[in-house]
Amino acid sequence: MRPILSVRDLCVSFSSDEMTAQVVNNISFDLEQGETLGIVGESGCGKSVTSLSIMRLLPHPAAKITSGQILFNRENLLLADVKRMRQIRGNRIAMIFQEPMTALNPVHKIGKQIMEVFRLHRPELSKKDANKEALEMMERVGISAAKQRMSEYPHQLSGGMRQRVMIAMALICKPDILIADEPTTALDVTIQAQILDLIAEMQRDLGMSVIFITHDLGVIAEICDRVIVMYAGNIVEQATVEKIFEQPYHPYTTGLLQSIPKLDSTPKERLRTISGSVPSHANMPQGCRFNNRCPNAISECSAKPPQLEEFAKDRLVACFNPTGIWC
Repeated sequence: MRPILSVRDLCVSFSSDEMTAQVVNNISFDLEQGETLGIVGESGCGKSVTSLSIMRLLPHPAAKITSGQILFNRENLLLADVKRMRQIRGNRIAMIFQEPMTALNPVHKIGKQIMEVFRLHRPELSKKDANKEALEMMERVGISAAKQRMSEYPHQLSGGMRQRVMIAMALICKPDILIADEPTTALDVTIQAQILDLIAEMQRDLGMSVIFITHDLGVIAEICDRVIVMYAGNIVEQATVEKIFEQPYHPYTTGLLQSIPKLDSTPKERLRTISGSVPSHANMPQGCRFNNRCPNAISECSAKPPQLEEFAKDRLVACFNPTGIWC
């Protein structure tokens, strides 16, 4: 079966007066119908830039997609004009942003912002019908007193309630793909669990595919089918969630998993860390971008960058000396 979304050799660069840096480097992956694909990595690894590239929402003129293809139902979105992207964005591909307070307009009421989705993508609906559907979706995502919330401003809602509004706006057109960019980062664990359950429930009801972007491996383990691990703009490992957690092969993936607190750890035991820090995009090391922090580095690692290759069944790894140990 053909994937609903295929990203091929995507490269994105950011430019300033002083320099140009490539922040996403030859990213390729597929998203199947109904699948939840997780993208995980440290801040600055290119997760959000990848998602914004799919939506064609990169800041202009600083950011530029320099090469690659983004195929949605076999249509290359990088060749779509502005009008076509407006038809797709928010309608066939929707996105939930990390911080709803910056995504929602603070000077407009919640109802007006939700109704704008209907005005843009479903103009055939009367105002009465659109208002009815908006209230139904708000209630479906767990917003209490939905009619009252329609007349309130974003600052009058809690963080969890604002995120539910964002989810309602994203799902109101029943999209084929939902991109969730760290939607639970600013929420407490109770609200986070509710939001994750809500996204999973809506996915089952609508049959949509989900790209879930996060730095939290616990969230990845809970809701995703497959996971992509990114480091410094590259994909370093890709596999099913079960295989990643059972036996990580890239040393960076191993380091991420070893840094997670465990229930059987000694009280007050120091957490394991990955030595060093993420290199600047302006000063990347030669060869593998992880080689200056990698405990498994060999001479080949600094000579040339490794290619993402099939290391085992359903397992892609970009490494000359993979770990392959129980974590």
